[in-house]
This record gives sequence, structure tokens and C-alpha cells, in this order.
Amino acid sequence: MIKTTARALTAAALALLPLATTTPAHAAETLSLHDGIEALPQAAESRDGYERTKFKHWIDEDKDGCNTRAEVLLAEAVTQATLGAGCKITGGTWRSYYDDTTVQGPSGLDIDHMVPLAEAWDSGASQWTAARREAYANDLGAERSLVAVTAKSNRSKADQDPAQWMPPAADAQCTYLSDWVSTKLRWSLTVDRAERDTLRQLAVGCASTDVEFERV
Repeated sequence: MIKTTARALTAAALALLPLATTTPAHAAETLSLHDGIEALPQAAESRDGYERTKFKHWIDEDKDGCNTRAEVLLAEAVTQATLGAGCKITGGTWRSYYDDTTVQGPSGLDIDHMVPLAEAWDSGASQWTAARREAYANDLGAERSLVAVTAKSNRSKADQDPAQWMPPAADAQCTYLSDWVSTKLRWSLTVDRAERDTLRQLAVGCASTDVEFERV
């Protein structure tokens, strides 16, 4: 998993943003994928009032000249990229796990919100403060909240949940389910009936997969 000083510092700064209520720190939790799916609260979804601009991103929280997108690229590079003036990133190699593709250089990559912003809105973020939505959109505190993937796969996914879209790479599916469920648990987001039913069905082939998360 990704562990870099820059990413950790940014995560620490984001943790200081005010949330809807003052809550104590939570311990990390590990559940089986099956139990993680069952732990998700179920509710009907609504996109009423959604605007992407209600989730402020990409920000430079630690004021080092690199915004959240750049921090993820630097953290997830398989071979080291070059960081130039103004946080210009060149070189480097990345693996897009959605489609099992190796990408040379950052230009072919998007940074995907594991649970898309619109889906997060549908699943509870519509009730959050602007500060909590900003923290969500720039979440560097969990390694799979944001992931560098090919632009093609990210745009194919768009704002769909697993009932509508799954990664095309067969060996990515259990990882993707774990990442999706852990992100929803981390942020206390809900699932609708179709989403839960699909997660249950797909998880049958992932008996040894766990979800790891720390609630915020």
C-alpha cells in the first residue's frame, strides 16, 4: 500500500478540517468483505441538488506547491517521477489496476474518487458541511480513497456504482469491491438495495478478501 511522507502530512492537515460534528478519533477496523457489505447502512439514493462544485478539489492543503492530484501521482508511481518547478511531474510509471495497464508519464492518468463525488452525494454527503465534503474530495488519509488510473477507465466508470460498472480486469474485481466498501464505511455512506445486492453477489468469489478502514 502507498505510504509517503507528503501524503501523510497532507492527510494530517485534512484531518483538522471541521466536520459536521466533533467526533473522537476512530481505531482502524478490519472486516471480511462479506461483513463489511452487511455493515453498510441501506437507504434510498437522491441526487437532488448535486453539483460537482460542492466538493472543492484539488487543493494544496500542506502548501507545498502540489495539489491533491499531484500528491496521489507522486505516491502511486511505480517508478519514480521527476518533480520540477511548480510541481510539474514528468517521467515515472504507473499501474492502472482497473484495466491492468502500465502507463508511462502522468498525462494519460486520471485521479479517480473510489466512490465518485455524485455517488457520495447520493449516499449521504448531501447532508454534510462544505468542509467535510472538501475533506472527502481530497482524502489522502486512506490509501484507496483516491487512485491513479487510466483516463479511459475512469471516464468509463464515471459516477456509477458497482451495480452499473466494475473494472474490466478480472483480477481487479475483489480489490475494487474491498476498496469501494472500505471507502463507504470510512465515510459512513449508505448503499441502495441494488448496490447491496450486487456487492453480495460479486463478493461470493472473494471469500478471502478483507476490508480495512478508519472512520472519519
